[in-house]
Amino acid sequence: MSKTTQDTKEIYTTYKQNVEKFFEDIEKAAPQYLQSITNLQQEYTSAWKNTIESAISLQQEFATKAGINTNVPAAVIKAVNDITEEVIKARSVQNKVILAAIDSTKQNIKTFNENAKAFTGLNENLFQFWISALTPTRN
Repeated sequence: MSKTTQDTKEIYTTYKQNVEKFFEDIEKAAPQYLQSITNLQQEYTSAWKNTIESAISLQQEFATKAGINTNVPAAVIKAVNDITEEVIKARSVQNKVILAAIDSTKQNIKTFNENAKAFTGLNENLFQFWISALTPTRN
């Protein structure tokens, strides 16, 4: 009974092929996740905006029909506008901090990856040294 090429394939080649398949599948799925998350965020933002706008319209209609005076002093309008501007500025700073953190994390992972390759190279050299030192030489 003869062994086929598949039966005698070296295990590390099989490991490498399967790891490659696994990460190719992850790389294909990543854009789909990103698009789904973006769509979800847009839908959530739209629903949130519509809910708030509907609540404001309902309150405005009620106040108008009930004859409630909705005029406020200019100082109140200014305070509301100032608060809105500060919230927008704070959110902008938050976005910049988050994006910087993501970039920093990406760079750290890239550095780790490069160091892992260098570490593997050092281990290979050390391994070769030990193999050559422990392998008897032939005269």
